Amino acid sequence: MFWWLYYANNPAKDFTELPLILWLQGGPGSSGCGFGNFEEIGPLDREMKPRNTTWLQAASILFVDNPVGTGFSYVDDCSLFAKNLSAVVSDMMVFLREFFTCRTEFQSIPFYIFSESYGGKMAAGIALELHRAVQNGTIKCNFMGTALGDSWISPLDSVLSWGPYLYSTSLLDDNGLAEVTAVAKEIMDAINKNEYGLATELWGKAEGVIEENTDNVNFYNIMTKEVPEMKSNEQGNLHLSKLLLRLYQRHVRNMHKDSLNELMNGPIRKKLKIIPDCVKWGGQSREVFENMAEDFMRPVIDIVDQLLAANVSVTVYNGQLDLIVDTMGQEAWIRKLKWPNLKQFSQQRWKALYVSPESTETAAFHKAYENFAFFWILKAGHMVPSDQGEMALKMVRMVTQQEH
Repeated sequence: MFWWLYYANNPAKDFTELPLILWLQGGPGSSGCGFGNFEEIGPLDREMKPRNTTWLQAASILFVDNPVGTGFSYVDDCSLFAKNLSAVVSDMMVFLREFFTCRTEFQSIPFYIFSESYGGKMAAGIALELHRAVQNGTIKCNFMGTALGDSWISPLDSVLSWGPYLYSTSLLDDNGLAEVTAVAKEIMDAINKNEYGLATELWGKAEGVIEENTDNVNFYNIMTKEVPEMKSNEQGNLHLSKLLLRLYQRHVRNMHKDSLNELMNGPIRKKLKIIPDCVKWGGQSREVFENMAEDFMRPVIDIVDQLLAANVSVTVYNGQLDLIVDTMGQEAWIRKLKWPNLKQFSQQRWKALYVSPESTETAAFHKAYENFAFFWILKAGHMVPSDQGEMALKMVRMVTQQEH
């Protein structure tokens, strides 16, 4: 498993006075060491220019390419790809045990897991297992909580909200709404019958229906447009159905755009000096995606409930313009939580947030009760730190209790 650690870089504070954040990318199969690092929160952007909203101002960051086969992580044997969340979690536990054993300086530093998209589903599972490991003394770390960004926690709630969300933003008419609702119902029926492989295929179908009706809206930001492309060399793949292939191209290969690919497989690889010759960054991402296909549509709301019950701090944050994991869908699964304090949380008035005291523009809304918090991030799509870097950094400081 390939990992990349940056020590916090704050002029006023030593790294020992700031938290450590593990960042988990989505996909499954998208690389945190590549995408999260150079496109979102690392110290340099894809052009190698300094990023003024890097999270290193507020924390040390640990990127891990997971599940195995993602980014520079690799398997020698195809049977070792993770097929479900519990395999992803147990691989990460091996890594974290090893990391905190070798890097003793981080054992007492507050540790948080931040995530995006499918990474949020993985973060929930990892957080619960890590909490148990810390309690049992098998991993020595100061685990403080997890933040789930635009996270695939309840796929069905996301899918059921696509129609209403697009309709309310004038991206569907009555006919389109009826078509999207019909395919969402098919997905619901498949999930109710525990036919998760079929549900994944139907998810691909639903995205097709949405593209036809919306003139190719971008699933990651409804204010932009997706220009569809199928590369000829990827059409003849026998392992993947056409629908699964389209899903892979939209949700994983999009994170391996040519310029990032060239950076990672060129200068970065040279600089690292440890990547085996047989390994290409992103070279196994399709296998990672394919192997997890049965697991995509399974919800993990129960894991979030267990985290809250264990008194682990959980933050949910979501971009206003995200479609794939729209905020309406997130609110829908939160209403299903069995957490006893849900009613008190819901009754809180939300608070407007601004990126700085001088700013008059509302950047987000925030609500919190006990160990649960929610951020509604305005003018952001699926990749919140890319779209609203300043607000994302402020949120990190709030979650890690550096500001209120």
